[in-house]
Amino acid sequence: QVQLVESGGGLVQAGDSLRLSCEASGRTFSIYAVAWFRQAPGKDREFVAGMMWSGRIPRYADSVKGRCTISRDNAKNTVYLQMNNLKPEDTAVYYCGIKFASGHDFGSWGQGTQVTVSS
Repeated sequence: QVQLVESGGGLVQAGDSLRLSCEASGRTFSIYAVAWFRQAPGKDREFVAGMMWSGRIPRYADSVKGRCTISRDNAKNTVYLQMNNLKPEDTAVYYCGIKFASGHDFGSWGQGTQVTVSS
């Protein structure tokens, strides 16, 4: 079992930057991939960025490509999402999720961290 705790959200202005953190604990050796998702009010949860647990093959949603970077600190079992040039449409609760094999869905969600971008 793996537990995830997200942090780093806040209220910022358009154009600002934030770095979100996702700390994983438990059976982290069994993680296959990790990803950040977000959910705005009244909308479905959507993929933002993801990568293999090894850090390879990062992928980004078109809406954040060029503005976000996903990375991992191996020693801390922490995954980061650096977000630059934030826009009001980035406002959402951000969650990290993991999966244990290629064909699985992402899950084991944390409590999420709120990001609010004012114009």
